[in-house]
Amino acid sequence: MALLPTKSLVFTVRRQEAELVVPCEPTPHECKPLSDIDDQEGHRFHVRGFHFHQSNLSMKGKDPAKVIKEALAKALVFYYPFAGRLREGPNRKLIVDCTGEGVLFIEANADISLVDFGDELYPPFPCAEELLYDVPGSNGLLNSPLLLIQVTRLKCGGFIFAHRFNHTMVDGTGLSQFMIAVGEIALGALVPSTPPVWERHLLSARDSPLITYQHEEYSHNTSGPENGTIIPTDNLVCRSFLFRQSHISSLRRFVPHNLRCSTFDILSACLWRCRTKALELDPNEDVRLICIVNARFKFNPPLPLGYYGNALGFPTASSSIGKLTQNPLEYALKLVKQAKTKVTDEYMKSAMDLLVTRGRANVKLAGSYIVSDLTRAKFKEIDFGWGEAVLVGPETCWELISFYIPSKNKKGEDEIIVPICLPASAMKNFVKELEDMLKDEQTAHADI
Repeated sequence: MALLPTKSLVFTVRRQEAELVVPCEPTPHECKPLSDIDDQEGHRFHVRGFHFHQSNLSMKGKDPAKVIKEALAKALVFYYPFAGRLREGPNRKLIVDCTGEGVLFIEANADISLVDFGDELYPPFPCAEELLYDVPGSNGLLNSPLLLIQVTRLKCGGFIFAHRFNHTMVDGTGLSQFMIAVGEIALGALVPSTPPVWERHLLSARDSPLITYQHEEYSHNTSGPENGTIIPTDNLVCRSFLFRQSHISSLRRFVPHNLRCSTFDILSACLWRCRTKALELDPNEDVRLICIVNARFKFNPPLPLGYYGNALGFPTASSSIGKLTQNPLEYALKLVKQAKTKVTDEYMKSAMDLLVTRGRANVKLAGSYIVSDLTRAKFKEIDFGWGEAVLVGPETCWELISFYIPSKNKKGEDEIIVPICLPASAMKNFVKELEDMLKDEQTAHADI
């Protein structure tokens, strides 16, 4: 495990006025309800992400902002709900009013080159608020643009493609599908290779709701505070950690040979255990690990190819702090593996029924740690003509969630970057816990 250094890079970004990009052809003006997975409380926010692109000699003389803006207008013909605005109906039901008003687009220039960011790119990114400007009045849930894009040209000929999207519209898989379509059209395609599928009714609660699972991931309280510890938000430290294949192999030393597990399983178990230890909480208190799972192929039949709405399940592993921290890693690992098996067709239907009967319930935050694996998402396949991005990742770290961001070193070997956010004292404990787990006789502290 390599603890990546904090960057203090400072540079100037000169932006043009934000403009609305509308579909380049007429599109239907209609109202389209979101699904009951889409409009749950835990999705009612905007997500910010960054794509770092190198220069490409074959694209010399072409302006990435112009290329992307023109392709975006064409892609919105197929994905026209993005150009609309959200309204809220009875029982907090969210509906897309397909007005064709458009998505926000900003062109910018920065007096910096990609190499100035260093050999490794990782969140939190310096000057993020300049690379993705929050246009005043644009970040509301309702009656606001559903997508904001900023393309910042760099001195080296590369560029940074930054986006902010309303999570009720899409999950990571859906957003990457849309962005891949923009890239295909930028490269000359007339239509996306994967036709978009709306069909949000497929993920709606049953006429007679029936909650058949316990669903520890959702809050049981519709009002009032949750039970459990909320991490204090003062003096938070955000750091990124780099995990190479050698580190994952080192963790597997703690796992019996007959216990099969994925990289996600063992990394999640390790981070959950180390993070819980670092926080030094009451050993009798319960904590949860919530895994964000793409459930598209868990349904029977699976969701149609091209479905771009939210299709996420949040299976949960839970334990008392004492058992989690005092037992070997194998204990946490088995809990993670058991949690993932919960996601089935019936589990997702039960979740939809719960969300509707509990007023679009929120994910239970107190005592929870959430992990989301981006290594299988297709963001790296997005190509606007300059090739795949060097790195795609969230803007910064959040105190309750960690993303597993795919990366490659100079040898082309796969690595995983994990941003972590903790109070300063807990961060020191966390680093020590990870060091102790990963060290051995030959490589103790070699990467720290």
